[in-house]
Amino acid sequence: MRQAQGWSPAPKGRLVRGRALIFWDEARPGQKRDAIDTDQITPASDCVSESLDRLDERWKAGAFRYLMPDFRARVHRGETFLVAGDRFAIGSSREMSPAGLKAIAEEAGLEMVIVCARNMGDIFRRNALNLGLHVAQCPEAVADARDGDEFSFDVETRALTNTTRGRTYRPEPLTAKEEEIRKSGGIVAVGRRELPAASRVTTPRIEFPDDAEAKRLTLTEQVLWAHRVDRDAEVRPGATLRVYADLLPASDGTAPFAIHTFNQITAGARVAPRRAAVASDHFVFTGAEADEKQTSISREFARLHGIGKPHYAAPGDGIFHFYFPEQGLIVPGGFYPGADSHSRAYGAYGAVGIGIGSTTLGFGWATGYIYMSLARQRRMIFAGRLQPWVSGKDIVLELLRRWGEKQAQGMSVEFVDKDRQLAMPYRNTIANMMAEAEAQNGIFTRDEITDAWYRERNIPLPYPRLTSGAEARFEIDESLDLTAVVPMIAKPYSPGNAYPAEEVASERLTFQKALIGSCTNGSYDDLLGAALVLRAAREAGMNRVPKGVRFVIFPGSGVVRQQIELPDPRLGGESIAEVFRGAGGEIRQSWCGPCFGQGDDALKPGERAITSFNRNWQNRMGVGGEGYLASPAVVAASALAGYMAPPSEIGLRWNPEWFAV
Repeated sequence: MRQAQGWSPAPKGRLVRGRALIFWDEARPGQKRDAIDTDQITPASDCVSESLDRLDERWKAGAFRYLMPDFRARVHRGETFLVAGDRFAIGSSREMSPAGLKAIAEEAGLEMVIVCARNMGDIFRRNALNLGLHVAQCPEAVADARDGDEFSFDVETRALTNTTRGRTYRPEPLTAKEEEIRKSGGIVAVGRRELPAASRVTTPRIEFPDDAEAKRLTLTEQVLWAHRVDRDAEVRPGATLRVYADLLPASDGTAPFAIHTFNQITAGARVAPRRAAVASDHFVFTGAEADEKQTSISREFARLHGIGKPHYAAPGDGIFHFYFPEQGLIVPGGFYPGADSHSRAYGAYGAVGIGIGSTTLGFGWATGYIYMSLARQRRMIFAGRLQPWVSGKDIVLELLRRWGEKQAQGMSVEFVDKDRQLAMPYRNTIANMMAEAEAQNGIFTRDEITDAWYRERNIPLPYPRLTSGAEARFEIDESLDLTAVVPMIAKPYSPGNAYPAEEVASERLTFQKALIGSCTNGSYDDLLGAALVLRAAREAGMNRVPKGVRFVIFPGSGVVRQQIELPDPRLGGESIAEVFRGAGGEIRQSWCGPCFGQGDDALKPGERAITSFNRNWQNRMGVGGEGYLASPAVVAASALAGYMAPPSEIGLRWNPEWFAV
C-alpha cells in the first residue's frame, strides 16, 4: 500500500508549507463549520477496499465527495492546511478518513495538516497520530484563518504559523507518549519495535486494585488499572497507557486496514493475531462485487489464522456489538477496544468499551495491547421513576439534547442506575450512543440486572464485581430525573436535535420508511416492545401500516432472528415475527444496512424515515435522505399512524402489565 511510505520519521526542524482550505459554515456566515463527521469525510460507499495492496483508492476518490466535491483538486493545487471549526471528525472509527486525506496530499508530493478547534473526534485524532497525519487543535488559528492564507507547520515543535497574518500558534499539546509515537514515525514503527517483547508474554497479567487503591478510582479507571501493561503507570486523566485487551473486535469494514497494519508490523514473522474477532456485518447482502471482495479479505484472514466461531461471525450471524456479548466474549470488568465507534456499547455490560481505528487494532492484534489516553471522568446518576413508553432510546436522546453542542466533552461517562429500572437493552442503547455523545466510553455499574443477564445465558464471569471508589474524582457529577423524560424523536441532522414525540406528532411528519433494529435497538426485548404496540393497536382496529410506508426490521443477531420466530406468551402465543408481518413488516438479515446507507433499504434522495438507529447525520442513511431517531415502540406506533407519533397518539393507554419489557 503506497501510503505506508508516509510512516517514516520526520527530519528535525522541517517545515510543511501550504495554503488554507477552509470549511465555512453556510448557515453561519463568517464562521468555520463545526461538527464535520467522518461520514462527510468518507461516505460509506467509499469505505470499500477490494484488496490489501489497493486499500486507499476509493478512500481518496470519495474524500468530502458531497461536502466539497473539488476537495482533491484543491489539495493538489497546494491548499493543504484543512481548516475547520470545533468537534472535527466526530463519529465513526473509519480510518479511511485520515488515511484518505493523507494519501490525497501525498499523491501530489505534498503533506496535509489538519487545523481545527477543540474536541476533535478522539478516534480520528488517534488514527492521525498512528498514520503520521499532522493535526493541530488550535482555536485561535482557526478564528484568524482566511481563504488563501499561507501557513507553515514545524514538524519537530508542532508550531503553527499563519505567515499571511504574521502570527504563530502553539496547538494543544500531545502527551509524552503521543509525541513518542508521532516522532517514531507512527504506529507501525512502534509496533515493530515492541513486537519482540510483546511476543514473549503468553498470559497477560490482569490484576485488579485492592480496596485501598480502588477507593480513589472510578469504574473505568479500575478496569484500566487492572489491564495495565506497565504496572507502575499512573492511571489518571491525560495519561497515555498501554492496556491489555480482552478482545480486539473488528467489522468486515474496518478489518482490512487492520490486517494490513498487522502484516506490516509482523513483517512475515510467524505471529498469530492476539484476541482477534471479526464480524461480517457492514458490506454484506448488497450483491455488489466490490463489497464481496471487501468481506473476503477478513474471511481469508480468519481462515489463514484459524479464527472460527464465535470469534469470526459470518454474514447474518449478527451485528458486532450484539453478537460478541451474546456469545459470552464480553464480560464485566473487561477491556474491549473495537474498530467501530459503537464498541462503546460494551459499557452496558460493566466493561470498558472504546472505539479505535484499524491501525490501533492491527497493533493490538500484533502485541495484545493498545495505547490509549485516558479522558476526564464524569458521572451520570439516573434516578426518579421511569415514565410510560420511555425506554433507553428516549433517555439517551434526552441526555444528548440536554448536553447540547458540547455533548460529553470527550469524557468517560459512568452511569448509575440508582433504582435498578433499566433493563440491559436500555443500557445497551445508552452506552452504544455514547459514540454520538462524543464520550470516550460509557459504563454502567455492574449490579443484579447485569448478573441476571449473564446467569440466564450461563456465561461465567471471571472478574470481580467493581464499584466506583468513594474518593474517586469526577470532573462533572450530575443526575437525570427519569420522571421528566418522555418519549422522544430526534430530527435531522443530529441525535441531540430531539423533541418530545407528542410535540412532533402535532407536525404530522410523514415518511416513506419505518425501520426497527440495528446494534442500538435490535435485541429480542427491543423487538418485543414494538410488537406489543402493534398487537395492541391491531386489537383496537389498526391492522396494517398505510400504503406507501415500507416497514422493515433488522434483528441484532442471527440468534435474535431465530428467536423472534418462536411463540411468545406476551403476544398470546404469536411470535414477534408474525406480528410484524401481520402489520406489513418485512424481516431482514442481521446486518448494519441502511443504518449507514447501504443496501436496498437505504434512503433514496428525498426519502424520509423514522428509525431506531443511532445516527441521523446528513447522508448517513443514504445520500439525500432524512433520518429521524426514536425508540422501537415509537417507530412501531408511527408506522401505523403514517406520521411520526408516540403510542399514545394512536389511542394506546399505558399499562405496565401489557407493555413493560
